Amino acid sequence: MNPTNTLAALPLAFRKLNPRQMVHSPVMFTVLIGSMVCTAVSIQQLATGSTTAVFSIIVTVWLWLTVLFGNLSEAIAEGRGKAQADSLRAARTSVMARRRTRALMPAGGSGAGRDGDAEAGHDEELVPGTDLKVGDIVICEAGDLIPGDGDVIEGLASVDESAITGESAPVIRESGGDRSSVTGGTMVLSDRIVIRITAASGKTFLDRMISLVEGATRQKTPNEIALNVLLASLTIVFVVCAMTLAPMANFANALPTPVVLVALLVCLIPTTIGALVPAIGISGMDRLIQRNVLATSGRAVETAGDITTLLLDKTGTITYGNRRAVAFLAADGVDRQLLIDSARLSSLADETPEGRSIVDLAVELAGGAGEVPGLDATATLTPEVEVIEFSAVTRMSGLNLPAGHPANPTPAVLEVRKGAASAVERYVKERGGFLPQKLQEAVLKISGTGGTPLLVSTYGGGRAQVLGVIHLADVVKPGMKERFAELRAMGIKTIMITGDNKITAAAIAAEAGVDDFVAEATPEDKLAVIKAEQEAGRLVAMTGDGTNDAPALAAADVGVAMNSGTSAAKEAANMVDLDSDPTKLIDIVGIGKQLLITRGSLTTFSVANDVAKYFAIVPALFAATFPGLGLLNIMGLASPESAILSAVIFNAVIIVLLVPLALRGVKYRAVSAAKALSRNLLIFGLGGVIAPFIGIKLIDLLVSLIPTIGN
Repeated sequence: MNPTNTLAALPLAFRKLNPRQMVHSPVMFTVLIGSMVCTAVSIQQLATGSTTAVFSIIVTVWLWLTVLFGNLSEAIAEGRGKAQADSLRAARTSVMARRRTRALMPAGGSGAGRDGDAEAGHDEELVPGTDLKVGDIVICEAGDLIPGDGDVIEGLASVDESAITGESAPVIRESGGDRSSVTGGTMVLSDRIVIRITAASGKTFLDRMISLVEGATRQKTPNEIALNVLLASLTIVFVVCAMTLAPMANFANALPTPVVLVALLVCLIPTTIGALVPAIGISGMDRLIQRNVLATSGRAVETAGDITTLLLDKTGTITYGNRRAVAFLAADGVDRQLLIDSARLSSLADETPEGRSIVDLAVELAGGAGEVPGLDATATLTPEVEVIEFSAVTRMSGLNLPAGHPANPTPAVLEVRKGAASAVERYVKERGGFLPQKLQEAVLKISGTGGTPLLVSTYGGGRAQVLGVIHLADVVKPGMKERFAELRAMGIKTIMITGDNKITAAAIAAEAGVDDFVAEATPEDKLAVIKAEQEAGRLVAMTGDGTNDAPALAAADVGVAMNSGTSAAKEAANMVDLDSDPTKLIDIVGIGKQLLITRGSLTTFSVANDVAKYFAIVPALFAATFPGLGLLNIMGLASPESAILSAVIFNAVIIVLLVPLALRGVKYRAVSAAKALSRNLLIFGLGGVIAPFIGIKLIDLLVSLIPTIGN
């Protein structure tokens, strides 16, 4: 426990002595009331010169320290969260934004905008970022701070998100797809993007993070509420027991003073776990935040510890998401360079990540010179060139080059196409061509290994020809198989959800090491899988990053959205991974299990602790009247007064000693429930019984040196 953090938390611990705050913890509220009663009794004894005044004052001081130490554990946990909130608040900077105002209507039909936006036909105005509203369109270029949360609707840029994620490596944000979401306060490093604002000022993602971190103390989980009910019940039982001791002791001519009765009550009620419960819950969320995961509630953290089924979206979660060109396979009799040049030519106007990867691979194979000879993009995409954009109907894209164009060696219009194998095959057959057997086998082989085959063809009059195949690989992120093996050891079943065909899905599932997969899945299919698992009595977690994942993320017991994903996904989930690392769910599950184990372990220790204290206090109270009870004084404590005071001091000190464990958490190990229970009882059950015997005896040796108490 850092001494600096402890000192910084002390003022907050004193402020928490307010009864209106203490009443939410019945155990510590009881200790507070008892401390007040003992304070009044001590003052009265001191005023009348009672011989027990010194004893009462010392007990009272330690009772107040017990309350303070209980508040200190919660204050330290909150202080760590508030420090993180301050660092997040520092990242929230008010900036000026270039906001589009209206579409221009210039005379003569020619656009006339400002600041490089003339081509778009829009005017702009410079406004404070705090004035932006949902739906506003803003423009950001290299060096600009993004003024608010939104989705990229035009362009592509490299963005520095270190203020949010702590990761110095820039990320790519682009229009369309599942990597369009941007966060206010991050910086554009290159290029130019147009953003549609999705959150008003004060309701941004960063604002939510800050409020959740600062408001962690107000979020109690069902398990924590149930434990508080149990602790309240035990407190009521022991209050009644302490009250009944008074007439019993009076009958035996051994009436304990009010201070003794309060000390007895405080030592017997579960003060240890009562003081540490808030710190355990807050530190669970704190550990998530340290791993760059934002949880919307403590309930989500706790539920993560109990999940049994994990659904993962393939694209962008298990795989990188953007398929990449990795090879060109030419048909028999076709020059490979012709295939490469034609593939690049068909992709010059293709701004998708796949299209850009084809161009990049073609340039790389040309020796990295930058442009393939004879196919300069600026010279090729002249106004007379017809660009054929991809459509869901044709499933192809490409160019139509007019006769006489430098890249067209034929006397007719040259049609260059690339696209899905079945679409290009149909296109070629309609123009008198065919798909060679070797390429048919290549298409099946690529599909069977989880890749995506694209055929490239040309048609310049006469008969169309298939030149070859482009192999697009959906690359599985490194380390996935090992991480899924860890989940399996935890008893968690993994299911991959994808819209790919069954052959591709099976190959990716085998490579990633998931337990099962659902291919050709729609958003409705994802919901159906989640509902089926839940109806079978399982708790389900879902990770995803796309708008199509939002319904499933909302329906899952734990929904984890990638920060790189869309705003819809992040709104639907109850956790957001700022690093966009799907394997982070293993850490989330571990933290959830650690939270549950820590709470259970410290509850076991606290109850066992209280059992041991009986042997210190009860014999000390009644041994003089009932000598037979002396047999229970196995600690050999010096006197009734030293026994009671030693127990009170130990009761306070043990809270401080356990605060680091409550904040750090008990280490989770992937073992069976029976082994976990045995380990818990052996370490924390037996340890909870032994520790008071040792601690109270050592304290008694010191306390007995005080003349008025040791005799």
